[in-house]
Amino acid sequence: MGYLNNQVITVDAILTKKGRQLLAQNDGSFRITQFSLADDEIDYTLYNPSNTSGSAFYGEAIANMPLLEAFPDESQIMKYKLATLPRGTAVLPVLDLGFSTISLKQGASLSITPQTLNYLGNATAFETSGYAATIADVRTMATFTGVGIQSEAAEVQNATSTTTLGTNVSSAVIGSQINLRATTVNTLFGANSTINTTLTVVGLDSGARLTIPVTITQTTAL
Repeated sequence: MGYLNNQVITVDAILTKKGRQLLAQNDGSFRITQFSLADDEIDYTLYNPSNTSGSAFYGEAIANMPLLEAFPDESQIMKYKLATLPRGTAVLPVLDLGFSTISLKQGASLSITPQTLNYLGNATAFETSGYAATIADVRTMATFTGVGIQSEAAEVQNATSTTTLGTNVSSAVIGSQINLRATTVNTLFGANSTINTTLTVVGLDSGARLTIPVTITQTTAL
């Protein structure tokens, strides 16, 4: 969704590629249960408390910035979601996955339990709504699941996390624990010994976001 004009409230709302996929299934799986707001296009360094015209004009440059038109690639839009944090928050929450990178051999499994640091006055916390995890190329995974969260949004997302066969697309799940198992398919490697993708995790309460690289190493002979 995007505002087409920052002078007149005209909203442009379209489906992402994932939304279009769910709608095309025509099986009732397409249900909008939540929405998010983001400010990807805003450069807050333009806020100017030295503006000689007074405080009403400190954010003038920001208000006059061009705004993004909505587009369907969910991996390139809504990266910086807005979140409500307690008044007086001095440090932004950040995610800790326990890994800075992930390296798996073919068929190997890994479970990730994300934690949020500096959140709600706690050094370490687990978010009530859980975490949304997105693997950029689901073909690299034999299984990719989220467990531990029983909300309607989680149940809908996790039930529809499968993707179109044979295409390079992302897949997203929700959970307090994210389970990965590397692919055993040799043809994905081609002439390479490794394949690469990324894992992005977002705290659904805090809005904290972290992306780490994922490498799968071929171990099975062709």
